[in-house]
Amino acid sequence: MQRLLVRRLSSVATQGRRGCSSSRSTAAEINGGADAVVPEIPPFDYAPPRYDGPRAAEILRKRSEYLSPSMFYFYKKPLNIVDGKMQYLFDQDGRRYLDAFAGIATVCCGHCHPDVVDAVVRQTSHLQHSTVVYLNHAIADFAEALASKLPGDLKVVFFTNSGTEANELALLITRLYTGCHDIVSVRNAYHGNAAGTMGTTAQYNWKFNVMQSGVHHAMNPDPYRGAFGSDGEKYARDVQEIIEFGTSGQVAGFISESIQGVGGVVELAPGYLPAVYESIRKAGGLCIADEVQSGFARTGSHFWGFEAHGIVPDIVTMAKGIGNGIPLGAVVTTPEIAQVLTRRNYFNTFGGNPVCTAGGLAVLRVLEKENLQHNALLVGSYLKGRLKALQQKHEIIGDVRGRGMMLGVELVTDRKQKTPARTEISHAMDQMKDMGVLVGKGGFYGNVFRITPPLCFTKEDADFFTEVMDIALSKL
Repeated sequence: MQRLLVRRLSSVATQGRRGCSSSRSTAAEINGGADAVVPEIPPFDYAPPRYDGPRAAEILRKRSEYLSPSMFYFYKKPLNIVDGKMQYLFDQDGRRYLDAFAGIATVCCGHCHPDVVDAVVRQTSHLQHSTVVYLNHAIADFAEALASKLPGDLKVVFFTNSGTEANELALLITRLYTGCHDIVSVRNAYHGNAAGTMGTTAQYNWKFNVMQSGVHHAMNPDPYRGAFGSDGEKYARDVQEIIEFGTSGQVAGFISESIQGVGGVVELAPGYLPAVYESIRKAGGLCIADEVQSGFARTGSHFWGFEAHGIVPDIVTMAKGIGNGIPLGAVVTTPEIAQVLTRRNYFNTFGGNPVCTAGGLAVLRVLEKENLQHNALLVGSYLKGRLKALQQKHEIIGDVRGRGMMLGVELVTDRKQKTPARTEISHAMDQMKDMGVLVGKGGFYGNVFRITPPLCFTKEDADFFTEVMDIALSKL
């Protein structure tokens, strides 16, 4: 059981520069003056070097003057994060935080993992860039290793620089191969916000009023908010009706996340994807699995999220965890489908950059060496159980869902009406940050905790996380 540290109103929390440093705020500051039992962050044997760079206020000033006004940030007082090690982050004052968001499900094997850092530094010292018009072993070695992780004939890899770019390329390949334009996507999905992917993204929060043609959005197979609960085959009938009533009867393809990430960690209803894949393939289309967030061992039970549904896609897209924070994405498909890009010239200057692919190969090796997929299953299941227990205690928790270390906790002010608790989640996040925990949020209504920590998360971290969340929710 997580050790607890009792702090009285008069106590002053101290933050040493040791690895086992504890929370900075006093219980009184966090809880409005009342005595409280505040969890102690688990010990960790690392102390960041002293930070002498610009402070948060100066960075905010430059950001507001020189960076896009569309950029947003969490918390009333945004954090200046300057250092990271495994599942922890450190701010400008050396304060340590448990990272339960991992840069939006991106850091999979830990911040600044030494094996990944060594691989990147070693490659950088020899060759930073050459483009694919010359031979280099880094891209070939990583492509081979990546292909070995995929089922069937999925073994031809196109490297990109992001998940959005990977999905853009997958849509292009799909349309070229089939000779059709119509794509079926799912409501509440997020696949990126470039020209093509914005069309498949199905939340107005992420869509601009620009031309987006040839995309049909099917009912979301959401077991919590959906019309048919967990009956996946009923939702799948909507896709069949879209084909019959909204297209010529032939489609280019279907794209879906295995677990909707930005949409609020929504698991698709059981039986949905197998039925949809059958309908799409009968209509001549290809099936794209967007594994940008749910891939790379994050779900624990499988290496790829789609495997939990018992299906094999025609194209798989990935990013985020593939590089542990390195700008790296990929599209993997079959040799036959891959041939369509030879009809013209297809080229990506930075796709397959030797530094990025050397880092990606190191990530794969770390996942295997440290058995992080099993850890994601073991610790993720434990954490989900603890969150389920919190749901029994706090009426504001409407749903707990997800797999492995891709979990969601939806907050509602009324369980029967499922009224989104938008304001409350922001207050809770600030409270949790003050106690040393960083967590994400998402969902169409912005009322879902997105819990996607590095896969090296421990049971002690899970205990600390849930105890902190418990206190934060108790104060709403």
